[in-house]
Amino acid sequence: MTRLALIRHGVTDWNLEKRIQGRTDRPLCDLGRHQLEALSIPDEFRADRWYCSPLRRARETADLLGLENYQVDDALIEMHWGDWEGEVLKPLRKRLGDVMRDNEARGLDFRPPGGESPRAVQARLLPWLRRLAADGEPAAAIAHKGIIRCIYALASGWDMRGETPVEFAWDAIHCFELNADGSLAAEYRSVSLVEA
Repeated sequence: MTRLALIRHGVTDWNLEKRIQGRTDRPLCDLGRHQLEALSIPDEFRADRWYCSPLRRARETADLLGLENYQVDDALIEMHWGDWEGEVLKPLRKRLGDVMRDNEARGLDFRPPGGESPRAVQARLLPWLRRLAADGEPAAAIAHKGIIRCIYALASGWDMRGETPVEFAWDAIHCFELNADGSLAAEYRSVSLVEA
């Protein structure tokens, strides 16, 4: 088995405003930078082969955590939220009512207008996961909430309906195990980042 560790990017202004970011390329805000400057990656993950989403908030996170020689990979870009990027989810749900409830009830096949579904995100990630498994070396990435949730769903069989079976700590390292064929084992654990 091959270990895969994922870290969500630091905080942006849109995170603080609870806006849907998707592929909108927002930088980290001052709070996000300040929080990351106080954290470090545990030694056990330092020698991993590191990857990063192409979005600025992820690359800034990698740099602030002191990562060097990471590879930017388009497979790790956040889920595309189409027409809903920039919206706040709670008022959006209220405005759309049954239409939104029906869409969210589709789980893996939920799709924002002009965006992509979690199932499409998983399909985009599968070739990358197979490459990691073929390499056989521990790998890690700076990614996004949507990516981590989609990988968790692949590992656990969760259909993405309702709440996640686990409560993710978004300031932690999310660890998974890859089988030799690139599929994910039904194992998940989180590891805290350490003080710098």
